[in-house]
Amino acid sequence: MTDDALAAWQRARRQVDWPRAAPAAPYTPVMGAVDGAASWFDGPVRRRDPARADRLLSALAAAREDARRQAPLTFDLMSRWQRHVLGVHEAGFREGDAYAKAGRERYGLTPRTRADIERCLHESTDTAVPLPARAARAYLDVAFFHPFTDGNGRAVLLALDFVLVREGVLLDRVGPLQSTRYADDADGAADLAHLVGVLVRATRRRAAEKNHGCDLPCRGGGSDRMPNPGPDGLRSSHDRLRPWQ
Repeated sequence: MTDDALAAWQRARRQVDWPRAAPAAPYTPVMGAVDGAASWFDGPVRRRDPARADRLLSALAAAREDARRQAPLTFDLMSRWQRHVLGVHEAGFREGDAYAKAGRERYGLTPRTRADIERCLHESTDTAVPLPARAARAYLDVAFFHPFTDGNGRAVLLALDFVLVREGVLLDRVGPLQSTRYADDADGAADLAHLVGVLVRATRRRAAEKNHGCDLPCRGGGSDRMPNPGPDGLRSSHDRLRPWQ
C-alpha cells in the first residue's frame, strides 16, 4: 500500500473530541481485585509462549515502577521497557517505514516523526482530558506511530497501563482491549476511550464487591490503595491471583 497510516492517524486524532470521549465520572484511584495486565500475560500469553510472558511481566514491572515515581511518558522510557519485551540490549526508534496487518498498513517516517510522538506522549498528563481517554490515546499513539522495529503490539498495552497506574488506577481486566484498531477510524478511537472508561468503572464495582463481601453489587468505590508497582509488588500480586478467563 502507499497510503501513510500514521498521517491518517494524526488526522483522526485531531477529529476526536477527547474531553467528551470517555464516560463522565471521577476517576479516583482504584486497585482492581485482580491485576488485569499481569493476569493476561500470565494466562493467555503464557499458554502460547512462556518466554514471551516472562519478558512481558518483567517489562510490566519496570513500567509500574516508573509509574510509581510519576515519570513522564517518553520514547526513551518506553524504550527501556521494550528491552524487556524483546529481550534485547537496545530498542531504538525505527529508521524507516514500518508495516503492520500483513503489510496492509504502512507507517511513514519523516524528520518530524520522533518529535511528533514525544509531543503526543506528553499529552498523557493533560488533565483537561479524562484519564481513560488519555490512556486510550496513548495506546493508539504507540500503535500508529509504531516507533519500534518489533513488538509494538505489546508496547501499546504497557503504555495504556502506565498512564492509568501513574494516576492510581489498576484495571482488573484487559482482555476487552484486544481488538484490531484502524488508523483512520476516529469513531473507533473515541469508542476505545469509552471502553477504557467502562473498564475503570467495572474495576471499581468489582473491587467494592470483593472488599465488602457482597453477594449483590455494592455501591461506592473499592480500595484506593495501590500495590507497590515494582517487580516485587507485581510478582506478589500475580502470584496471589489466578488468571481470569
